Amino acid sequence: MASSLTKDSVRPGTPGSEKTFFGHPRGLATLFMTEMWERFSYYGMKALLPLYLVAPGGLHMSAATATAIYSVYLSLVYLLALPGGWFADRVLGPRKTVAVAGVIIMLGHLTLALPSSGTFFAGLGLVAIGSGLLKANISTMVGHLYDGPDDPRRDGGFTLFYIGINLGAFAAPLVIGTVGENYNWHIGFALAALGMALGLAQFLLGTRHLSSRSDIVPTPLSDAEKKATLTKAAVWAGVAAVFYLVVGVSGVYTLNWLLVPITIAGLLIPVVVIARIKRDKDLDRAEQSKMSAYIWFFVAAAVFWMIYDQGGSTVSLFADASAKNTIFGWNFPVSWYQSVNPVMIMAFAPLFAWAWLAMARRGKEPSTAVKFAGGLVLIGASFFLFLAPLSIADGGHKAAAMWLVGIYFVQTVGELLLSPVGLSVTTKMAPAKYASQMMGVWFLAVTAGDATTGLLSIAGVDLNKTGIVAFQAALAVLAGAAVWMYRKKVRELMGDVH
Repeated sequence: MASSLTKDSVRPGTPGSEKTFFGHPRGLATLFMTEMWERFSYYGMKALLPLYLVAPGGLHMSAATATAIYSVYLSLVYLLALPGGWFADRVLGPRKTVAVAGVIIMLGHLTLALPSSGTFFAGLGLVAIGSGLLKANISTMVGHLYDGPDDPRRDGGFTLFYIGINLGAFAAPLVIGTVGENYNWHIGFALAALGMALGLAQFLLGTRHLSSRSDIVPTPLSDAEKKATLTKAAVWAGVAAVFYLVVGVSGVYTLNWLLVPITIAGLLIPVVVIARIKRDKDLDRAEQSKMSAYIWFFVAAAVFWMIYDQGGSTVSLFADASAKNTIFGWNFPVSWYQSVNPVMIMAFAPLFAWAWLAMARRGKEPSTAVKFAGGLVLIGASFFLFLAPLSIADGGHKAAAMWLVGIYFVQTVGELLLSPVGLSVTTKMAPAKYASQMMGVWFLAVTAGDATTGLLSIAGVDLNKTGIVAFQAALAVLAGAAVWMYRKKVRELMGDVH
């Protein structure tokens, strides 16, 4: 990316003001590359994970167990984004927190690379913890590079940053997936560690270009709060250690003793957090109304992500077992399907951004509720489309790869209707008291959706069966119809937010 740096005049006081990155502060290049390599490591491991879990040369689990582990893992990543933001706000500050996160993620991937099933779940846990710490804070540091929300370069900077996310996500399955599937699973996981190491190294080298605000701990813990927090953490860790020691010694331990508590937490914590904010008496009437509207969007998003994230588990495992993964007679690794979404995001996101602006100029841009309804209908349509390859496989044949590409295409269009809009409406509708926490609340919708999938898998539901796929598709379409029917009510609750 060095060739894209040009000497330019920028605002005084901008970090690294001697150079720019496509006209943006030089620090954006550091964060762009950090996020690109982190997403390379994350999506590469994510593409391999369900395949490794079911492979005879891997852990050789059932598809239901693999889906449960995958879903619980994703749920945990997004659940930990909330304490990740708290940790930066109260303890280390964003910059140091991201550096620590990079180290933890790298160690997690290295642990996954060890040829031992005993260390596998420890590695997953480390990657989840590190990803939660990083996800909550790196976007905050992008915002720190600009002169407040009215800086005209701000939206463009986040767009470039989003491209970095998708570049890493696109390349990861092609590199890590190929090596892991065709040569050695653990070397694939080791490549994910290498990717994170590269991201961490350039972050540390380029950290001088970041804003000084990224070093600030906004609301540091007092000595008394530190002591109380450490005491509570030690007590809960001790209770968990004793509980699992007793369960293990008694001989009744199974994987569900680990998965079920995390899944239940993934369902209950989002409900508790939303309810706590909604009941807060410090919120004025307008803020209470906006939170009532936000609950509609939150539930809709949870249903969306429940189906969407099965693209990496249910659909991927179907491709592994029942699809002809060939193009013009050439075989490709199953993990490559996970590159379809990011390349389509990069292709279509600018078109959607242009379309919304063009429609807004004519006063015809759809409301947030209508966009959410469209996203839900499309995610449901993707699973109705999934019924075709499932029927082909039930007939004893292999389904063509293009059926699955079609599923990912429809899901991507649905994502572009819902995900960026959800991020935007979250920042707009956040009560002033919870302004810094609401992005973590938005991530909890992903947690709730993935936890639901995990719970179904733990209960023994085969998510690759025609009936359950059709049920989920119908649920999403009905949810979309409900949001559309009550769009005027939701619009009233949103107040002055457009």
